[in-house]
Amino acid sequence: MKNTAKSPCELAKLACNALDDKKAEDIKVIDISEISVIADYFVIASASNSNQLQALMDAVDEALYKVGCTNGNIEGNRRSSWLLMDYKDVIVHLFSREDRLFYDLERIWQDGKFIDPADL
Repeated sequence: MKNTAKSPCELAKLACNALDDKKAEDIKVIDISEISVIADYFVIASASNSNQLQALMDAVDEALYKVGCTNGNIEGNRRSSWLLMDYKDVIVHLFSREDRLFYDLERIWQDGKFIDPADL
């Protein structure tokens, strides 16, 4: 299936919209294109419980699938408190509140450009 999204920015926007629709908490986007070759964007969000975490993952996967972007890899499962969804140019990190504080990707990737999801 061909990726019909216009750019990695558009994929990040679609992911953010899907997360927002499912009431994800504290959605952040970091443009890492100038500091890393692994992706252009990180999308980071939190869930209040494991059921919501699964719903967030399903919503992102469905939204990106609809534009022809099938995931290269999903790390984690129903018992995980951190799910990583790798769409090559966009990597979506979904966390429990506690794990997000513990791993603190925002601090680790602070050299990236933080973008308000509404500005994508």
